[in-house]
Amino acid sequence: MASADLEWERSKISAQDINLLKKLGMQKPKALCFPSEESYPTPPMEYRVSFVDHLIRSLSAPIHPFLWGLLFVYGLQLHHLTPNSILHISIFITLCESFLGVQPNWVLWKCIFFCRCNGSPNVAYNIGGVVICVRPDVEYFDVKFPDSVQGWLKKWLYIHEENHGCAEDNIPPFDGTEKIYRRRSWDAEATDEEKTATEALMARIHELQSTRGKELSGIQITTYFLRIRVQPLQARKNPLWKYAGDNDVDRLSVDLPVKDLEKLVRKISSLSKKDAVPSSCRVKPYSATNALPKVEKSKNEPLSLMTTKMLLALIVNPQPLIKEFIRFGAQFVGYREYASKAEEKLAEANKRADTLAQKLEQSEEARKKAESDASKARAEADKAKTDAAGVEELQKRLHDAETSLSEHIAAQSAREDAITKRLKSQSRRFVSKTSQEYELEDPDNDPLLDALAFLEFHGDEAREGLTAAREGLSRLYPYFFPKKKEPATFLALSKCFNPPEDLGLKLRQENMKVAVESTVALVADSQQNIDWTKVGDTQEMETTKWQSLIRAAKPNTKKILAYLGFRPTPAPSSSKPEV
Repeated sequence: MASADLEWERSKISAQDINLLKKLGMQKPKALCFPSEESYPTPPMEYRVSFVDHLIRSLSAPIHPFLWGLLFVYGLQLHHLTPNSILHISIFITLCESFLGVQPNWVLWKCIFFCRCNGSPNVAYNIGGVVICVRPDVEYFDVKFPDSVQGWLKKWLYIHEENHGCAEDNIPPFDGTEKIYRRRSWDAEATDEEKTATEALMARIHELQSTRGKELSGIQITTYFLRIRVQPLQARKNPLWKYAGDNDVDRLSVDLPVKDLEKLVRKISSLSKKDAVPSSCRVKPYSATNALPKVEKSKNEPLSLMTTKMLLALIVNPQPLIKEFIRFGAQFVGYREYASKAEEKLAEANKRADTLAQKLEQSEEARKKAESDASKARAEADKAKTDAAGVEELQKRLHDAETSLSEHIAAQSAREDAITKRLKSQSRRFVSKTSQEYELEDPDNDPLLDALAFLEFHGDEAREGLTAAREGLSRLYPYFFPKKKEPATFLALSKCFNPPEDLGLKLRQENMKVAVESTVALVADSQQNIDWTKVGDTQEMETTKWQSLIRAAKPNTKKILAYLGFRPTPAPSSSKPEV
């Protein structure tokens, strides 16, 4: 199968499937009901669960009594059988009625088929969990089943159950939760007597298979019941050996076109497009125009042999009343003398029964009294058991509560010890960083409250430190970052003072640049001839000269700027003068 876990899911029936059912005559008013969006079958009243691939293999309601009997004996529902198993049953019923001239029966079925679980031993399928197989030692028709029927379990629908007042004609109610259990009937084999009774039928089956030029195959049988438009698995008014052609009362529809018939045969078999689909059977099936042969007694044939043949015919084609007669006759013939002796023994037994009846009457009162006493004793015992059970339950609950309480106390104590240990460790770290000693005041009585005081103390220290740091950094910020907005958060402000370069060196260089530029401007305005090449050669100029030049120019910066026509912008005392 396509999946290792076959479970129900939302039905996915295509328009092509619906058209096929319509051509086969199965989509009559109220005959079918298609699911909507449910992912699990919930059939309406008077409907049963089925599959598209079951219907195209001749399943229709009400089902054939033989199929109903197989489901009952094997303990199965319809969704437990695979499409190939359904086709096996259809071919068998068609074989019995159209080519053997007998009703399908359990004895012949046991000689040919058995059941097995579908899948591995570790996987239990719900849908398609049982497969009907041909016995390995039996020569049967080559049906040419496909290796697998893809997606058949996703095409489920509801079929109308036509109730005719007989439960044996109805499909068993759907139960998707019912599990599949292997039964002895799955491997039931025919007894020696049953094999003897079916020898003639098995010989006829071998003859149909192997007669040269008239070989009958499983594909021919399948094509036959699809062509005549009669469903073998449906409870019908007439058996197939009475098929009356186009006017038959059991036909579902008119003849299918040749192309549609061949396409359907290839769909349910392993035939490819290159393989020919048989147009007819090499053996003419029994029908209204080809009646069953009559069984006549030969003049030279002994009566006992004739009786054996009649019994054989009755076994393979039993009618309900005749079947009972055969059973009773086989049971009592030859036992008349035994019956007369049994009557004498029965009279003696009646006398003994009368004596026992008298003794029984005498012991009836004692029995009733004993039953009453036993009933009271059982009631008292039940009450004692109930009381004992209640006490045991209370003791168990008390023990559980004590255990839980002790575990909670131990966990709480361990938690407090861990907190105290961490507080001591934090105190040592605080001392190493701040040189401020701190000890727990009373850790034995209330360590958690003392821990809260410890955290509050350190919190106050941290808040004060952060406030002081914020004030200091805010005062320094305008000097190092002029014309920039001060960050709102302390973290962003502190990051500004941790750049890769040295901010102090940068500030000094800026001040030096202002002083030097001012000096240069003053010298330039004096209109003196200056060799700027030598002045700019810093490598030849000594550092002391630069320093003296800067010291001399710096006090006169404002005067130089005023002389040159620049007016410095007023700035607060805490900010750097702008040039």
